[in-house]
Amino acid sequence: MERIFGMSVAKVYPLYVAKLERKGRTKAELDEVIAWLTGYDERELAVHLEAQTTFRDFFAQADVNPLASQITGVICGVRVEEIEDPLMQQIRYLDKLVDELARGKAMTKVLRSP
Repeated sequence: MERIFGMSVAKVYPLYVAKLERKGRTKAELDEVIAWLTGYDERELAVHLEAQTTFRDFFAQADVNPLASQITGVICGVRVEEIEDPLMQQIRYLDKLVDELARGKAMTKVLRSP
């Protein structure tokens, strides 16, 4: 887990973008999902990407959405709601949201809108 925690978000971000674009989604949608989960606006996200912020610091500085606990399901063979480490759970929340977008789920459902 330490390897993942110390990984730069900027290293993974282009992989998220590529995955979503292959499925007909956009970078703007990815940024919207990240903003919803972390509270970072476009400028703050750009600063973190430029600074090569690690996942540990990225989520430590984030204002994680209280509705994030509604994110459920399996990612990498593990149920996200059962992950005990809070940081790993937040990283997997992001992975799960990206997967939902890639599968064509409506943005209102991805963002847990009522």
